[in-house]
Amino acid sequence: MSDNRDDLSGKVALITGAARRIGAAMARTLHREGMNLALHYHTSDKAARTLQTELNAQRKDSVVLIQADLLQTAKLAAIVKEAAAHWKRLDVLINNASTFYPTPIGTVTESQWDNLIGTNLKAPFFLAQAAARHLKQQRGCIINIVDIHGERPLKAHPVYSTAKAGLVMLSRTLARELGPEIRVNAVAPGAIMWPENGIDDVTKKRILSRTTLKRQGAPDDIARAALFLIRDAGYVSGQTITVDGGRSLSD
Repeated sequence: MSDNRDDLSGKVALITGAARRIGAAMARTLHREGMNLALHYHTSDKAARTLQTELNAQRKDSVVLIQADLLQTAKLAAIVKEAAAHWKRLDVLINNASTFYPTPIGTVTESQWDNLIGTNLKAPFFLAQAAARHLKQQRGCIINIVDIHGERPLKAHPVYSTAKAGLVMLSRTLARELGPEIRVNAVAPGAIMWPENGIDDVTKKRILSRTTLKRQGAPDDIARAALFLIRDAGYVSGQTITVDGGRSLSD
């Protein structure tokens, strides 16, 4: 039986929104596999530097930080250029950075639209476009972190849900555009981490009761799915792996 795993030692991943939460979990997982990391962050300077110190202590000079506002589209190519220049290669782009908040119909402003679409859809497209030539050289891959609400819209979040639906389609579109050299896939989390603006315990219990596994997932569940797509899934492209404990099976 052949081993289809790809040795990741010395390969390079650029992860957006990598300082905390799911981004940090993916960083730790890929770092353990021997990857060098370019970790993007926007405002989470302290968390980013703490993570960099932690990982560089395990393997010297294996992590660099890139600070940027992803809404500044003209500067996105520079993020990719910096990530690729440090180790003279780029093997993986993970579009993880996201903005999430409610936008009930009747209250939505143009700035909210621009913010949610910009972070969740526009930035991933232009980062992918900038990264394509580097990734082609390494026959690398792109992973977009989407959301189950890209398929099942979340009440009072029409702009966010629309943006994530667009990112699902972007993943499929890029798979066609960038193949055969580059594989492009998505991971759709369900109840992995609660929103930072907080929800009440009753709502949490209601959400978890609608999952088949009746429990919350963890950031490491998403990190392992990303690792699978990078290391083990050489014949998978244009797909979305849903990691939601079976939530999608409920009405």
